[in-house]
Formats: sequence, structure tokens, C-alpha cells
Amino acid sequence: MKKYLIVVDMQNDFIDGSLGTPEAVDTVEYVKQKIISYPKECVIATMDTHGDDYMETHEGKMLPVKHCIKGTEGWEISPELKPCLEGAKIYEKPTFGCLEMANDLKAVSEKEDIEIELVGLCTDICVLSNALLLRAFMPEAEISVDARCCAGVTPELHDAALKTMQSCHIRVK
Repeated sequence: MKKYLIVVDMQNDFIDGSLGTPEAVDTVEYVKQKIISYPKECVIATMDTHGDDYMETHEGKMLPVKHCIKGTEGWEISPELKPCLEGAKIYEKPTFGCLEMANDLKAVSEKEDIEIELVGLCTDICVLSNALLLRAFMPEAEISVDARCCAGVTPELHDAALKTMQSCHIRVK
């Protein structure tokens, strides 16, 4: 059985940039260790990707903080993690969940049993969205999240997201 690691949005803006938190900074070394523990062909990453028109989008109106604008330093993957992700499949996604990634993993799961582990930022938004999307696409797959390798917008929202994922049969480590 192949086990995939999904590294969600470990980008500068979410770590120590416009939406960064001390908790997000604290995850970087744990995420690095997690990435190097997987074979490179089993590591997948997502990147939150917005355009200059971000403030005009639905998300921009709900969260009026410019972040992850394609081509900016804030959009880039953390320099501590970027070398570890060389050769990984990286999906740019315009919203919380990544449909293309979910479809690709679903296609793999139709040929063989797979396990999926998620790490990254933010627990209560994009990690949660992708975990639930994967659960919906692959109801029989073993899906887990490593809480130590995630951080939420706040510690309280991180904990709430972990509880929500557990309620949806996603194993929290």
C-alpha cells in the first residue's frame, strides 16, 4: 500500500508573512522532518495561489488581507522546505480545497489501496478543507493528519478543526 504525504500551503505568507503566526513558525521543522521521511514520489504539496484581483474575489471580501499573490515572496514555499519538495507534485489552488489533487488521488485509489497523511497550514481552513474533500472522494481510504505539523489561525481554531476532522473519521496523530 502506498502512503502519500500532502503538504498543505507551507508558504511564507502563512508562516511568518501577512497571515503568519508563531504556531505556524513552530511547525516548519516538524514538517521538514515529515517530508524527508517519505519517498519523494509520494510527496504532494499545495500552494494557495491568488492574483492581483484577490481583493475583488469572494475570499478577498471575506478575508481582506492580501496573501499568496502569485509571484510574490509571500506566495513562495518556505525556503527551509523548498529543497525538500524538489521533485514533488505541486498543485496551485485558487481556493481552500484542491479538486485537481483530489481527482488525481481518487484515480490512484481506484487502482490500488492508498493511505494519505496531511500536514500544513492552516488547520482550520485549507488542511480541513482538503481532508474533508479527500474523505468525500475516497470514503474507504485511510486519511490522517499530524497535529504537530499543523497550525490554525488561532490555537482554538486548530483544536476545533482537529475535532471536526476526527468526527469525519480522519485520524488525528
